[in-house]
Amino acid sequence: MAGALSALRRLYLSLYNWTVFLGWLQVLYLALKTLNELGHQHVYKAVERPLLLAQSAAVLEILHGLVGLVRSPISATLPQIGSRLYLTWGVLWSFPETQSHILVSSLVISWSITEIIRYSFFGMKEALGFAPSWLLWLRYSTFILLYPTGITSEVGLIYIALQYIQSEKYSVRMPNKWNFSFDYFYAAIIALGIYVPGIPHMYRYMLSQRKKALSKTKAA
Repeated sequence: MAGALSALRRLYLSLYNWTVFLGWLQVLYLALKTLNELGHQHVYKAVERPLLLAQSAAVLEILHGLVGLVRSPISATLPQIGSRLYLTWGVLWSFPETQSHILVSSLVISWSITEIIRYSFFGMKEALGFAPSWLLWLRYSTFILLYPTGITSEVGLIYIALQYIQSEKYSVRMPNKWNFSFDYFYAAIIALGIYVPGIPHMYRYMLSQRKKALSKTKAA
């Protein structure tokens, strides 16, 4: 019984990882093609549907951690996925004025390369039981460049969106029957503030994970 459950788990995770891998591959292809042919102003419209689907699928990774399908700590998974969902839905999709900015291109390219490597790495581990050493190296090394480019794009786009967020969209004003108020503009300011301690913390965490993962290959 345990063996059957383990096989079912690996099959599910293989299908999940390779499906999302294909989604991000499409995002990267469309982004580069559009960037080359039409310019950065058109990149978002070209990648919107696969980007929304691929990034939203990451919500399942939180569930995977909660139910014990994977060993990734929720404390590391939740902030990263949360910030990306916020950028994807709460900024880019919600405020079309931001969609033509050049930072969208750097964001999408940084995210998609990172995720193509990550999902293919885990896809191979679940399907075959191992991943080649070159893919392991890419998995734990490309963030050195792609994390700064991605995170700079995220912060920049939130900052750019602030002028449009002041339009009262998503805000709740008093008085109302719930006796509750919410200001989306100040929520965005708080989100920017969270990046300040979050960026160095996350970068240090990824560096420690890199050291641990690559040291195992040297020992082997």
